[in-house]
Amino acid sequence: MTSPSDTDETRSEIDERRSDTDGTRSEIDETVPQFPPPRSAACPFDPSPELRALADRGPVTRVRSWGGSTPWAVTGHAEQKELLTDPRLSVDFAAPNFPSPIDPRHSHGGATDLSFVGMDDPEHARLRRMISGTFTIKRVEAMRPTVQRMTDEIIDRMLAGPRPADLVQALALPLPSLVISQLLGVPYDDHEFFQANSKVLVSATASGADRGSAHTALIDYLDALVSQKIAHPGDDLISKLGAQVRAGELTAREAATMGVLLLLGGHETTANMISLGTLALLLHPEQLEMIRDAQDPQIVVNAVEELLRYLSIVHLGRRRTALEDIEVAGHTIPAGDGVILLGELANRDPKVFTAPDRLDITRNARRHQAFGGGTHHCLGQPLARLELQVVYPTLFRRIPTLRAAVPLHEVKFKYDAVIYGLHELPVTW
Repeated sequence: MTSPSDTDETRSEIDERRSDTDGTRSEIDETVPQFPPPRSAACPFDPSPELRALADRGPVTRVRSWGGSTPWAVTGHAEQKELLTDPRLSVDFAAPNFPSPIDPRHSHGGATDLSFVGMDDPEHARLRRMISGTFTIKRVEAMRPTVQRMTDEIIDRMLAGPRPADLVQALALPLPSLVISQLLGVPYDDHEFFQANSKVLVSATASGADRGSAHTALIDYLDALVSQKIAHPGDDLISKLGAQVRAGELTAREAATMGVLLLLGGHETTANMISLGTLALLLHPEQLEMIRDAQDPQIVVNAVEELLRYLSIVHLGRRRTALEDIEVAGHTIPAGDGVILLGELANRDPKVFTAPDRLDITRNARRHQAFGGGTHHCLGQPLARLELQVVYPTLFRRIPTLRAAVPLHEVKFKYDAVIYGLHELPVTW
């Protein structure tokens, strides 16, 4: 398969930030693999050969990360499933050996303000319960007609616009941004503001100053919005958070940080799945046709699960710190050590998925770990599933001649972000 060039400026930046800069390289055991390795240029949808080599070492192995730290990488599906539900693993970003996905040179002091995703129980459970009712399968399913209408309207505008079109800007970003804006009660007119700042926060190469500025801008924005909703409540999630602030169940800061988390997570991840999944299907036309022509909704449901497995856009692992010694797969992970759960390898584990490197929308892929597991599983997964189940068949039915307008090696992949996807995808029809 033709592949993106390795000469992109963003790729060289990533290679540079992966080198050790504290002068201790000669003291580090060079047999311990460096992590994260650059994605393979051979095929941008697959884990890199260096990452696959970790699985060959066993389901649990040491890696070298920022500044010479040596967290444990967990590659096996069964081992990850076990550890994702283990309360002895902490998600606290402030823990001394927490294996951050961001090089410390590119981090900032607001990292612990990403609400309950960086908290352990019982505080995590307390905050999560306040919003979990909004994302039940029943409530999300009731949104299907609205999501379908939004999708059709966005595609109408795309068809009326110029060709080629950038699918990211024309569809992949607008749809989840519109959906989450309506759900939260965030004015969609502000989408350029929150998309731009969210892009900085998920960047792996933005400066610490820029990340701090983006974080502060979003916190201030949501703080002001919560205050507005307290004064003039509506039928939306931010208004519910405002009511909890008024009742003394939340602080204003907690409500604002929860709003940032929901706004960022509600559009960034799904937008990348829409664009990356569309490209993957364009490169697998027989799979695309099955989705486009499906009369049975279950075909589309299965297809979405397979795309979630195959693409694994959380491509730098789920990060934890061991609170106690933990025995797993014949290894002891000592208390205080960092742990990286590599979902992209779990989702390609041949013990679980036959021919795991093949995109096959007819397989039962529901055992994938795209949304994590345990108490920290992705809260918004019902909404993400719904949006993907609507957008893929609608796009290919509405535009049956859709095709990429550039060769694959010219597509700009997000090698420079903690969530994998596409910066842009020129398409025509």
